[in-house]
Amino acid sequence: MDIKSEQEMLDFGCEYAQRIVRPAVIELVGDVGVGKTTFVKGLAKGLGVKESITSPSFTISKSYALPGGGRLIHYDFYRLSEPGLMADDLVDSLKDAKNILVIEWGESIADLLPKEHMKIEIEYTKKGRKIIA
Repeated sequence: MDIKSEQEMLDFGCEYAQRIVRPAVIELVGDVGVGKTTFVKGLAKGLGVKESITSPSFTISKSYALPGGGRLIHYDFYRLSEPGLMADDLVDSLKDAKNILVIEWGESIADLLPKEHMKIEIEYTKKGRKIIA
């Protein structure tokens, strides 16, 4: 699937939300600036999150209330060569069946992710961005 604009990425995230069955873990793979957080903004909108979504690049994680309970938790492990205490936080978040977790730069915690997690790869192309889900 080719994505040509930020709005198309938001729409893709919003539509993707309709496919999710909780608990869910989504791993996002792609270069810096490819649109991972924009996808999460669309996903959050599709899930009914009312809060403003911002990148967790400097805070490592951001958590948002989901209608009906649970949390949308957005992790970004880019700045961590070792997950340390964030690994414990991730494991705790995985235990709540109402949660939806989105993970960027998950190489350092790959062994903690459930085998059945979803993976979305986003890459730049001449036509814009390509989604491989």
